[in-house]
Amino acid sequence: MTETPSHEHTIDPLTVAQDWMRQGRAVAIATVVETWGSAPRPVGSHLVIDSQGNFEGSVSGGCVEGAVVAEAVDVIDAGASRMLEFGVADETAWQVGLSCGGRIKVYVERLG
Repeated sequence: MTETPSHEHTIDPLTVAQDWMRQGRAVAIATVVETWGSAPRPVGSHLVIDSQGNFEGSVSGGCVEGAVVAEAVDVIDAGASRMLEFGVADETAWQVGLSCGGRIKVYVERLG
């Protein structure tokens, strides 16, 4: 018998983004667009962030979320999208905890 994982507690980041925008919050979305090697989250994974640094979802299973949230707040303020890349060879990746041997590329854009 195969068990299916329970998704009862999984919140769709896109639904959260829509709700936050309805509440009048400034929102950015970060999306994993490329992965290499042992990446913690697949392409298409989302993290939504508001201008206060609140976030929902994941782009790295917790490895680089803090750095992505900080960049997203800047994207909200500036209105200009950014492409971020984190990898094991990048000193920043070690500082933020992506030491799994993979690399990820994350696109961050303001919504609305």
